[in-house]
Amino acid sequence: MQKQHMTFDYIKYPTVQVRFSYNGKETPFIDGLLDSGGDFIVIPLPIAKYLNLKLKKAGSVDTAGGVTSLFKANINMVIGSREYLVSYDNIEIHVSSRDDIPILLGRHPIFEDYEITFKKQKNQLILKPIK
Repeated sequence: MQKQHMTFDYIKYPTVQVRFSYNGKETPFIDGLLDSGGDFIVIPLPIAKYLNLKLKKAGSVDTAGGVTSLFKANINMVIGSREYLVSYDNIEIHVSSRDDIPILLGRHPIFEDYEITFKKQKNQLILKPIK
C-alpha cells in the first residue's frame, strides 16, 4: 500500500492524532504536539502507568519547566487521520516523570518519515511521506 499524505486541523498548536499500545492495552487517540525541537517521542508518566509499561531509567533532562527524570520503553504507536493510519511497531519512546506535559512527538521518527508543512493561516498541518 502506498503511503498517503495526512492533514490535521488544529486550533492553537500543531498536533497529530496518536494512539499507543502495549501488551494488549491501548490508549484512545490523543493529541500529540509535533515538536521540532525534540529528538524523540516523550509521553507523560500517567500514560505509561495506564499501559503498564516496563520502564528503564534513561537519566534526566533540563526542560523549559525544569529538570525531569526520563525513562525508556518500547511500545506500538499509530498516527493518523480518519482517512489514513500509519503504524510504528516496537518503537522506543521516552517517559517523563512529570505528569503536566503533553505528548511530544520529536524528530525521530516522524520528521524522518515525512515532509511537514505548517499552514498557520488555515490552522493545518500536512504530513507528506518521504519516498
